[in-house]
Amino acid sequence: MKNKVTTPKVKIRKGDLVKVIAGDSKGQQGTVLSVLATKSRILVEGVNLVSKHTKPNAATPNGGIIKKEAALHISNVALIDPKSGNITRVGRKLNADGKLVRVSKKSGEEIK
Repeated sequence: MKNKVTTPKVKIRKGDLVKVIAGDSKGQQGTVLSVLATKSRILVEGVNLVSKHTKPNAATPNGGIIKKEAALHISNVALIDPKSGNITRVGRKLNADGKLVRVSKKSGEEIK
């Protein structure tokens, strides 16, 4: 019998403001461009930039070196609290409408 592969529960979504808490880009913050849930990695705007060498083609006639965001592991980033601006963990609660929403563990504020 083969083991079933499950995707981890991701509490950070596209468009969230996050801060890098570990690695070379520690201390930087930016918005999440995309979430790769199966690999537990995310792309953050302007963070973890790598140099990519490109050959000349129709899009870039001269080619050259471009700076591009590389994926970070989800455990190396933390969500920024919308109320205080500090990092926070994410919880889930039922709101007034009976809908399950993400909330900040520090301030209790709902995360949009």
